[in-house]
Amino acid sequence: MSLQALWGLFLAHPAQVVNGLALFFACAGAWVLLATRLREQRSVARLAAESELDEPASVQDESAQRLNRFFYAFGYFSLTVAFGVSWASTRL
Repeated sequence: MSLQALWGLFLAHPAQVVNGLALFFACAGAWVLLATRLREQRSVARLAAESELDEPASVQDESAQRLNRFFYAFGYFSLTVAFGVSWASTRL
């Protein structure tokens, strides 16, 4: 699509286009949260399997925890932006 066609679509249906953008942010944020949770569960399961052979290790290393916190914050921020954009689309 050309830029002119996209601009025409925005002018014809501004609320739907902005709500579509909110849907994109919501899907991206939800995917980041789910992927982070899966990565965290796999890491804990791997540590539990390794600790059966050695001494018990119940916590992840600090870098993995920092990375998980960052992705959780980014996912929740994306969902917040999606909520704000969706709310703003009702005002158009």
